[in-house]
Formats: sequence, C-alpha cells, structure tokens
Amino acid sequence: MLSISSSALARLTARSRTAAAASSTSVRNMAMQAREEIEELPPNFSMDAVKPPPHGFGDQQEEDVDPMAYVRKPVSSVHSIDLSKGAISALDSAAFGPGGSVVHGRFGNVDASAAQTVPLEYLAFLRPASEGAAALREISEGGKTGTVLVYGASRPAGMSAVQLATASGNAVVAVVDGQHSGHDEMVDTVKGLTSEPGTAVAEQYALCKANFRDLVEKTVSGDDFTSFDFDSNQYQFLTDFKTNVLDYVEAYPSDLPAAVDSEQLKFTGKEKDRANFKANMSAYLSQYQPGADPIDPAQLEANFNVEQYELFKKKFVTQTTAVVSGGDGVTNIDRFAPAEIVNNMCMQPEESPDDAKPAGDYPFEFSIKNESTPTTPMTKGGPIVGAIIEVTPDLAVACEAVAAAKTLREKAEALQFLTEPQKSAFGAASSIVGLAKKAGAAVRTVGGSLPGLDAVETPTEQDIQTALEGMELGDDGTSKLNYFIQVYRASDYPIYEDYAIYRANEPLSGPRQIVVTK
Repeated sequence: MLSISSSALARLTARSRTAAAASSTSVRNMAMQAREEIEELPPNFSMDAVKPPPHGFGDQQEEDVDPMAYVRKPVSSVHSIDLSKGAISALDSAAFGPGGSVVHGRFGNVDASAAQTVPLEYLAFLRPASEGAAALREISEGGKTGTVLVYGASRPAGMSAVQLATASGNAVVAVVDGQHSGHDEMVDTVKGLTSEPGTAVAEQYALCKANFRDLVEKTVSGDDFTSFDFDSNQYQFLTDFKTNVLDYVEAYPSDLPAAVDSEQLKFTGKEKDRANFKANMSAYLSQYQPGADPIDPAQLEANFNVEQYELFKKKFVTQTTAVVSGGDGVTNIDRFAPAEIVNNMCMQPEESPDDAKPAGDYPFEFSIKNESTPTTPMTKGGPIVGAIIEVTPDLAVACEAVAAAKTLREKAEALQFLTEPQKSAFGAASSIVGLAKKAGAAVRTVGGSLPGLDAVETPTEQDIQTALEGMELGDDGTSKLNYFIQVYRASDYPIYEDYAIYRANEPLSGPRQIVVTK
C-alpha cells in the first residue's frame, strides 16, 4: 500500500497554487494594458534643445574622397579642327572671359543672354552657322519661302542651312555628300531635320539627274498619289489590260494542263521515276488554274469596251473578296479563269444589271468610268528659292580641275583623271546647281569658294544673332540648331588634341563634328 508523507503533500500543494496564480496573471495581462504616465516637458524645452546627430539631417554628408580618383579640370575654351592647317583653330573657338563672359575667336564677345543658354561646344560652329544664315538670307531675297536645295547637308554649314531653312517654313531637298552618304542612319537623321515635303538623299541619288530632277519637281509642285489625269489615262488602262490578256493567253494556252511555265512540265529525272512523275505532277498542278483558249484580237478590240472592263472588274472584286473572306457560299473560290471570262464577254457582251450600285461607292475601289476622289492631301514646297553648296575637299579639287580646262575635251579629260569621290561630288553638286539656275534662283557657296559660283558674303551681325538664337536651348532642352559633336577633353589629357586632329583628317572620318576642349 502506497503512502505519502505530510511534507511531500505540502510541497505538492504549494506547487499547484503557484501554477494557478501564474496562469491567472497571464490571462489578466493579455486583456489589460498598463497606463503609461506621460511626463510633462520642462518649461525651457524647445526644438533646438535636441541636437542633430554628427552626420546631420538635411545637410549633405561629405563623402570620403578616394585619393586615387581623377578629378576633371574645368573647361576654359573649345576649338574646332582646321583641316587645312592640321591643327586646332584659333578663330573658330570660344573661351570664357572675365566675369563669366564668352569670347569668340572670330566674332569677339558673345551676347551675354545668349552665352547663358548656348552650349560652349556649339559656339565652335558659330562661323558655319552664321554662313548658313547669311546664305539663306541672300537667296531668299526678302524672306520669301519655297524649296531650298542644299549640298553637304551633314557638315556644319550645310546642316545649319537645312535646319534654319526648315524653321523658316521652306521645303528643303538636302544631299548628303560622299563623306557621309554611306551612313544610312546619318541620311535618315538629316531627312528628319526637314519637314514635309522636304527630304534628304545620298550623293549617289543626285548623280541620277533625271531621278533627282523628278524628286525636286515633286517637292516643288506637290505629289498626290491618288490624283492623276483621268481623262487621258482612262483608255490607256483598257489598252494595257487587253495587251496583258493576250500575253497571258499566249503564255498559258489551253493545251497545257495548268497555267504554269512549260518548263515545269518537262521530266528531268531518272527513268525509274517516270511512272510516278505524271501522278505527282497531276496533284501538283491541281492547285493552279487551267490554261486559256485563244482569243480573237479583233473581237477583243471591237467588243471589250470600257463598260465590259468595268463589269469584269466587279467580277474580279467579288472573287477576290470571297477568297480573302473564306468564301460566301455562292462564289467558287477554287477556280477563277480570267481569260475565259474575257473571251465569253467578247463573244457575247454583257449588260450591267439594273440593281447595280454606282461605281465609286466603296473607298479605294478602282473604277475605269469614274474618277476617285483624292484622299491624300497635296503638299507643295513652292518654287525653288535657291541652292546652298557646302564646299567639301573633294568638290573643291574637282571644280578647280574642271575650271582650269579651256575646251570641252580638256574638261572631259580632267574629269577622267579625278578620283571616284571627286567625280561623285562634282556630279551631285552640278545637279543641284543646274536645277537652281534653270529656275532662275541664286546659288551660294559656304565654307569656301568655287569657280563660277558666288560665295556667301561675310556674315552680318544679324546673321550671327540668327545663329545664336538657333543655338539657344529652350526650357524643354531643345534648340533649332543641332549638331553631332564628339568632344575630346584635352584639358584633362593633352594628348587628346593630337588624337582629335588625327581622327578629323582620316578618310571617312564619320558623321560627326570634332571639337577639342582645353
């Protein structure tokens, strides 16, 4: 029989009481929260009483400078490259003067308001930009607008002329010279600098004088793709259709199993495969339409008139619509023999049904009887205002060689001994000059002079101001004049000056303008 002492019983009773008390206390603590006593602030307390941490709240913390990091030197001047001297230009340059002013190497102090909004790198091209503005002013003769032709549109002066002419409301036909004409993105970029109906083409396009002349004429007079001389072309459409039908019948006669080339019907395989050739060819030819019976040309000319052609076009539209839409349940989309339909209409002309809808009810539907309404707005550039020629090295050499020759034979011999880039430059520029002179418009050269052409005069203060206004950056960060600039920071690395000169003088140096900062 088990027994328990009084001392053990006392210990067990005390342990059970302690557990019950702890359980009841934990339950009460979960249901109730102790009230926090909020201490009152001392009377002399203020916001300045709590000092900020050492690193600060609003002030920027000064980071530890890496002793190995290179700190760029401030830029004090910018220079363009003088290709004739093989050095940086002292005239086509800009430098910061005292008091934050900007001094140009050629034009002196720059207007203070313009100096604050014009990038310093742009000021290296102030001379070509001013020449472009002066050339545009001279050929426009009092601000008239129209079509402006520009050669050398990817160079500083030519690019300035393109953008200033476009901003003045002119339609510009720009030609990218041979230095950059092989760069498709550059040609597209120059084209984006123009506005409709203006455009830009590569130098090779201007060599095709007839194509370039047609392009300029379309720019001048406008091009409506849905408008044409309907009365004079109405019967030409019918004549062309009859010719095509007779050619179709001759090419695919009815003795052929399908309207395919007869060469496809010849067996060129091995003799052991001849037995299966006809079976395979029959399945292959089943997807094509059958050949056509001969059509009497005299009967076709006499009976197939404009009315019959209009009915045939409606049948063709019905057949095409059924094929595209998957069938209408009435039209046979597996077989359509146009030559057979024309032959039947020649032997027995059809009449238009009484419930037929008048032609031209459907948008973009071709009707040989009624002229469709033009849907494309016709944009006209206007008469040729003039031409601006940027003098390139290849063009200068070619023009001097031709001008030195006296007779026509000597001129031809001079062209024969030129390099291909020089020939292309001379031909493209001649296309522009010829169209401008034919229209009685003025021609000006920028960036140099050419024999037989008038060079632009020295830019006036108005031209310089026009160029500066075009270079100013607006609130949205854009400007009228934009350039593709590659900057070499000789202020940090002096060797960059020689490297920039080397890159600017290499053949096909790339579609950008190089400047050197010091």
